Amino acid sequence: MAGEHLGAHGELNVTPALLSQLAQISVSTVQRRLAYIRQDEPRLPRKGPREANQVKREIPMRRIPWDEQEPGHFEVDLVHHGGETVSGHYVHTLQMVDVLSGWSERVAVLGRSYLVMSDGFRRIERRLPVPIVEIHPDNGGEFLNDHLVRYWRKRFENVILSRSRPYRKNDNRFVEQKNQTLVRAYLGSARFDTVAQTILLNQLYDQMWLYYNFFQPVMRLKEKELSPDGAIRIRRKFDEAQTPYDRLCAAQAIPEVRKRQFDALRQQTNPRQLRRSIYQTIDELFALPCSLPDETQDVYLTLNLPSTILPDAILTGCGHVDS
Repeated sequence: MAGEHLGAHGELNVTPALLSQLAQISVSTVQRRLAYIRQDEPRLPRKGPREANQVKREIPMRRIPWDEQEPGHFEVDLVHHGGETVSGHYVHTLQMVDVLSGWSERVAVLGRSYLVMSDGFRRIERRLPVPIVEIHPDNGGEFLNDHLVRYWRKRFENVILSRSRPYRKNDNRFVEQKNQTLVRAYLGSARFDTVAQTILLNQLYDQMWLYYNFFQPVMRLKEKELSPDGAIRIRRKFDEAQTPYDRLCAAQAIPEVRKRQFDALRQQTNPRQLRRSIYQTIDELFALPCSLPDETQDVYLTLNLPSTILPDAILTGCGHVDS
């Protein structure tokens, strides 16, 4: 039936004899025939173990402890917004989460080139309230490449570079959780692939930066213990809910001048109005059309854009180091 249907649409050249054979062939026979066919397919040369991503091999694997007491240890990840297809250039969300406080940063980049990725990190640098001590991505090549590793080492003195173990998503558990709650929960699996969508998404992330770091409390795990009944179960105890900003203040991690600036910003912000603005911006984002076939987007139009809601005094991030 499937062969006849494809033949009717011109996808297969079928004959009665071929249709009869297709009706009788077994799955195992198809697999054996395909194996012979694939032997003749040209294959790209594979790199040996010494040539395969030397940058990745030089960066140690580790897991940032859940009870890390020093601010500035950031898990990093990239969320794809390709929709039902991964063809062409499309938007990605670059996200960083501080393990100690839950402070989160998001920025939208169009594509994954070194140009847009480095611009995305610079945008995040300008908002950071604490210096970057450690950058901890997964094993993705968009992070672990010569250009970006050189960029990190040039911008941050004595920065610790580490990476997750292969196929261990739980090594990046804090940022993976935020990928779901602060990105997918709002944007779903929709495709975004234009300059206009990238710019508006960054405006949304400016608003979310203010709302989720200053007004949305988070709970932090403070203790793990085995269940007293003898069963192999772990009981988890959490501390009192606090906003990421309040956690950084409690750790005395923010300089007093910056703290006064942040306090003034929070004091003058209406959180309910800010939340309404977030949902309004999301509606505007979904109303924008995606790119047309063969339409070219100029990524330079997404670079070095000023913040739409954050004052310049705030945008002097502690994570930035002039080189």
